[in-house]
Formats: sequence, C-alpha cells, structure tokens
Amino acid sequence: MGWFWASTPSGPSPTANEYTQGMERQGLGFPRSDNTQASQSGCPIRTLPGQSNDTKQPPSSCPVRSKDSPFHVAGSPSPTPQQPAAATREPSTSESQSTLSKLNPLNYMFASIPQTRAPNQTVDLPVEREISSIPRADDNGADGGGKWEYPSPQQMYNALLRKGYSDTPQDAVEAMVAVHNFLNEGAWEEIVGWERTFAGGLWKGWQRCRKGELGLWGEVYREEMERERRRERSGVNDADDGLPEPRLMRFQGRPQERTPKASILQALGWVYPAKFGTAPPFDRHDWYVQRQTPSGPKEVRYVIDYYSGPPGPDGEPVFYLDIRPAVDTPTAAIERMMRWGGDVWWRASGGVAREAATK
Repeated sequence: MGWFWASTPSGPSPTANEYTQGMERQGLGFPRSDNTQASQSGCPIRTLPGQSNDTKQPPSSCPVRSKDSPFHVAGSPSPTPQQPAAATREPSTSESQSTLSKLNPLNYMFASIPQTRAPNQTVDLPVEREISSIPRADDNGADGGGKWEYPSPQQMYNALLRKGYSDTPQDAVEAMVAVHNFLNEGAWEEIVGWERTFAGGLWKGWQRCRKGELGLWGEVYREEMERERRRERSGVNDADDGLPEPRLMRFQGRPQERTPKASILQALGWVYPAKFGTAPPFDRHDWYVQRQTPSGPKEVRYVIDYYSGPPGPDGEPVFYLDIRPAVDTPTAAIERMMRWGGDVWWRASGGVAREAATK
C-alpha cells in the first residue's frame, strides 16, 4: 500500500475529519480485531475472504489517499524524475501536467520529497523513516538490494502540501503514517501466503488448498516456524523448498478503477442486499511481485481492494483487505479457483470430521 492521496487536489471532506478524530482518539495504538469486533489486544487490519457486511456508505475516497506508493529503497538514492503517461482521470491542464512531470513513473509519487519544515508549519514532525519488512526487486527481476523504506511524517506532510491538501491536520500526520505502514505490512504478509502456496507449482498449491483456509494457513504457519528455526541455526533466509523469498518490484494505486470482483459484489448487493450488501472499496492498489519458481523468477500482479468496516466498540477504525492475484494468465485464474474451491470442498465434504476421525 502506501500513501493514499489523489494526484489532484480535492475539496475538504467531512469523512477525513472523522477519520482524523478517530486517529487522534487512539493515538498510535491499533487494536487487533477478531471476525466480529475490535479488541485491545491487537490491530484493525483484516483480510476480506469475500466481502464486508458493512452497509454504511463509505467516504468517496480514502481519507488518507495517494495515487501510488511513496516507498523509497533503503540506502539508495532517489530515482531521477521522469515524465510518466498522464492517467485518464487527470484533467489536461498545465497545472496537471506540471504535477505529473515531477512524479516517478514507477510509483507515480514525487521522486524527491524534502525533509525540511514547511512554511507556516506549527507542529514538529519526525524525519526518521521506518524500513519495512518488504524485500525489493527491480523490474529486471534482480535483487533490488534491501527493503522498501517508508517516508517520514515530515515527507508525508510535504507531499500533501505539494498535492494541494493544505488543510491537513498536522498533529494527525504521524497517525496516518503509522496506520498505512501497518496496512502495508499486513498486505505483504497475505501476499507471501499466496506465494508460499503457489510458487512451487499448481500441484503443490492444491495439496495445500485442499484442506481449506484453516488448513492452508496452518501449513504456512508451520513452515514459517521451521524456516525460522533453520534461519537461527544457519543464518540463511530461504524457503523450505529452496526457492528465494518473493520480492516487491513496484506498485500502483488505482482508486478510480473498480476491480471486476468489487463490481460483481456491488451488483449482488443491489440484487440481494441482505446477503451481499456492502459498501464499495475506498481504494485499490496493484502490487507487482517477483515470484521465485523452480524455472526462474516471474512477475505476478496482485490486486488489493481496501474496505472500511464498522468501527469497533471503542470507536477504533477497522479495515478489510481483499488480496488476490490478478487474473492476467490462466495460471492465476486456476490459483484463485483452487484457493476458493479447496475451502468450499473441505467444508462441504466434512473434511474436519474426516481428519478428526483419523487421529
């Protein structure tokens, strides 16, 4: 994920103020939520297996928005600004073209964001930048060298000002950074689960999917524990099948382009509101991941829909992330059918009872 601001300024939104107030109430703590409600033991991120049941109208766009990720590579210089192709939703004005000319074409974020204090800024914002847990790869499939690096709160605020959001509450910027960094980490964890399942091929993927979602994640967790033990013994960070870990190449925000799945869910909600009624996603991102396969690395595009859930009992915000491979190839379509079909088969055929009987 990253910063979720549009590349053209928009008017102030009441929902942004509501979001900011919620962030100010909770400070930098993010309570964990189970399947039904938030609690004080964790965080608000949830992956969305199907759709949210929230029928409340969402904000017209994410209150903390961005066209794309502002990740920077840790320990590397900023890329040289280049002129990307203008998005279709951008007005063809000189102001718009001037803004686009300053954007990095890999992520459509400002290629150079200063750490200096903005004019009329009254709140001191940190300039320290957090290094993510997300490995980086370049577009040629090579190791990009290290992890992606998140922007500092000062850089975030400066980027907001450059995009025209001069009414951003300065004391809410740190909370915005913390929330979005956290969601980035959760999204990557889900993508790694997909990669661990299918990087070794469709047959190995089916062996994991045929026991349903609980069985799949139990297997992923078990393998991760074994991997940690091997890492402690040998100091080598590798997968159990000898394949290197997946890496993030680049990603792009597409908040104005609804995914086919989100459109289908909205249509079903219109026909069957009691069962499928849900608010549309407030944002969408496409992540391009370098998958390590036995035959070599390949690029896999993942689609992420961001949904707002109803607030928790304490008013804490809750977010649902629906993450899956984009259906760009027949293989990706089969992977999604395996993941969904394996879970349906396991539950419908009494897989839990069969497994318990064999123990």
